[in-house]
Amino acid sequence: MPANTQHPAPDALTQNRAGAFALLGALLAAAPDAGLLRAVAALPAGETPLGQSLAALAGAAAVDPAILEREFHDLFIGVGRGEILPYASWYLTGFLHERPLADLRSSLIALGLQRAPGVAEPEDHIAFLCETMAALLRGDIAPTGDGFGAAGFLARHLQPWAGRLFADLVANPGSAFYRAVGGFGRAVLDIEILAAELPE
Repeated sequence: MPANTQHPAPDALTQNRAGAFALLGALLAAAPDAGLLRAVAALPAGETPLGQSLAALAGAAAVDPAILEREFHDLFIGVGRGEILPYASWYLTGFLHERPLADLRSSLIALGLQRAPGVAEPEDHIAFLCETMAALLRGDIAPTGDGFGAAGFLARHLQPWAGRLFADLVANPGSAFYRAVGGFGRAVLDIEILAAELPE
């Protein structure tokens, strides 16, 4: 991703928002290792919906990484396919590699991004979208000349479907950890949607 040196550093709140999306991206890209689980277990709790979701996620992080590898495989990979397909195209059309992926690729080109060589996953995987949101919020990726940035990316590529994915994770009985990840994702998404609706 190209560095963005034309905009001031984000404030603390925006950095926290970026950190939340970066954490979601890391947790949904692959099964977390012991180091990431220790960091998750140390997350602070709170009384807000986000704080409560962090508490649940921290509590669920007390698990053997080998168990999470199996759970991640069963949920997202499986034999033939996983229980949950974390792609925008699937959630919006019922098929992979459909129009939502093409629309996303157009946005990525406008933002100056392209798929890295050797990456097998389509770009509309939830982990990549969360990582891109984090980079937009941090200022690592500059908005387009017509102002398409984090808010537009959220509205076009996450808001229409990611809430359903997170709800499916919450409802899935196979993994307490990924149920907590779903709850955290839902809380983060709700906050971003509300923030986007506030007048500037």
